[in-house]
Amino acid sequence: MNNTPNSDIRIRLGTRNSPLAMAQAIETRQRLCAAHGWAEDEVELVPVLASGDKVLDRPLAEIGGKALWTKELDQWLGDGLIDVAVHSAKDVETIRPPEFCFAAFLPRADRRDALVGAASIADIPQGAVVGTSAPRRASQLLNLRPDCRVVMFRGNVATRLAKLEAGEADVTFLAAAGLERLGQSEVGSPLAVDEWIPAAAQGVIAIECRADDEATKAALAAIDDHGTRCELEAERALLAQLGGTCHSPVAVLCQPGGEGLAMRAALFSPDGSERVEGEVLFDPLDHAPVRALAADLLARATPGIRPHFGGA
Repeated sequence: MNNTPNSDIRIRLGTRNSPLAMAQAIETRQRLCAAHGWAEDEVELVPVLASGDKVLDRPLAEIGGKALWTKELDQWLGDGLIDVAVHSAKDVETIRPPEFCFAAFLPRADRRDALVGAASIADIPQGAVVGTSAPRRASQLLNLRPDCRVVMFRGNVATRLAKLEAGEADVTFLAAAGLERLGQSEVGSPLAVDEWIPAAAQGVIAIECRADDEATKAALAAIDDHGTRCELEAERALLAQLGGTCHSPVAVLCQPGGEGLAMRAALFSPDGSERVEGEVLFDPLDHAPVRALAADLLARATPGIRPHFGGA
């Protein structure tokens, strides 16, 4: 918590300065204020320009991976310039510095991808150019539609929509949750999760603080969503066991099923020609079945898939 003398600020939320990241920080502030009866101006938003927002002409995997979304916030959090870092959970590396902890996950929003430029995967025109920089989206698309051609597309929502409008691609993908948070739910066609598997952690706002900051952890506990935490911890356990990186084409769906959680995961070769998948039911408090699913997927992984995962 902020201990600045004579300050009316109770807590400082660090965030990337993109429109979507700011919307996520504003939602976090609203939830904190509602939970604790704070005035809005008692929670300060501290924007930072992330390295991942500076370089947009190359795939993320080529310039440092997911750490480019977090390194500035990590630095500010470690230096005590902010009390909290607000992240899109899917943009956070699987292995995090031990001095930080996830103190809260906000309730999961829509986990689906939205297809922009066509009503469905089947409706994408033959031989269409598809813009995406995500290995999961590219490989899953090519698995279903090998006739399409993928081109690199990076930038925030507005940038990618502008590129689409300019004819740089025929279709693209955006996270339905991001569109919803920006007030643009009418954009695109959400893809059913039984046909198109989303990314691990998609639709979740993750809130990190210093592991030794007990006051901030206690404040954030009031807005932590237990069900979302159970899903996220299981999804991150799968990624850790797979040894996945930002290069790894992996799709994961985890949601309530049976008396616990159900997980479905698929691994792809980058060109989409090879695919292995599996599913498991498990108790949210026991990740052994999740790790076993990861081991099974790796054991069945084909030569085109296996080099992209480092798990044992």
